[in-house]
Amino acid sequence: MKQIAVVLIASLLSTAVFAHGDAGHPKKATREISTEEKSFGREGDPKKASRTIRVDMSDKMRFTPSALTIKQGETVRFVVKNSGKTMHEMVLGTTQELKDHAELMKKHPGMEHEEPYMAHVAPGKTETVTWQFTRAGEFQFGCLIPGHFEAGMVGTISVKP
Repeated sequence: MKQIAVVLIASLLSTAVFAHGDAGHPKKATREISTEEKSFGREGDPKKASRTIRVDMSDKMRFTPSALTIKQGETVRFVVKNSGKTMHEMVLGTTQELKDHAELMKKHPGMEHEEPYMAHVAPGKTETVTWQFTRAGEFQFGCLIPGHFEAGMVGTISVKP
């Protein structure tokens, strides 16, 4: 009797797994907004975004726009579009953090990561990053795919008090 119960439970579970699949699910699972503070701010609540900035990435290794001015405390929704034919990403940070991360990406080009301050965007696709700039200063955004950052795929963010 015990064996029949085990077989019955196993078959029910396997049916649920096969029926579920990935269809209709968003890429990023719903999760709590991180409160981790970085030198350039923290993840923003999309419901509290005060404005949306559209950023285009191209195979010319450029961001458009490449210079942004943001008020300290402002929460911005970045809608990041890859209009190129190769993978691009937009990663927020300080100049040194971006340089360090770019070096790490050279050593581990297949490295996968998903942080709230980055958008890894396939050709022809769009991703969103919502960020709150809690500190005044000069920051950057760059594409850290090997060779892209070095080719000049970097922009500046001036956060004003």
